[in-house]
Amino acid sequence: MKSRQVEEPTMSRPAIMSLSDTAAERVRDIMGRADPPIAGLRVGIKKGGCAGMEYTMDAVAEADPKDEVIEADGARVFVDKTAVLFLLGCRMDYETTKFRSGFIFENPNQVSACGCGESVELKAAETA
Repeated sequence: MKSRQVEEPTMSRPAIMSLSDTAAERVRDIMGRADPPIAGLRVGIKKGGCAGMEYTMDAVAEADPKDEVIEADGARVFVDKTAVLFLLGCRMDYETTKFRSGFIFENPNQVSACGCGESVELKAAETA
């Protein structure tokens, strides 16, 4: 009896989070202007603020092998491994208004936010 090798279907896993065109453009701009050069930006979360958690962003000289990497049109964002469950399905955008400019997060895991908009309450995403 001949043995037959069955090939496993390759399944691409959806990205942890996505970037709007505007966010990708701003990340590319930051990467292009950095001196010394950076590999991208790392997004994470930390405890703090009146709602309990805050998003963090840091310039990254080199990737941590445990980071999730999101690439879009030359922009590179690293997602801190401790933030993955809180950022599943999140969309990062960048907005400029009359009074401020900055990255914003459209996060399906956000339960609430404080009045000033600087901190949020997040729940871990449900995984199947």
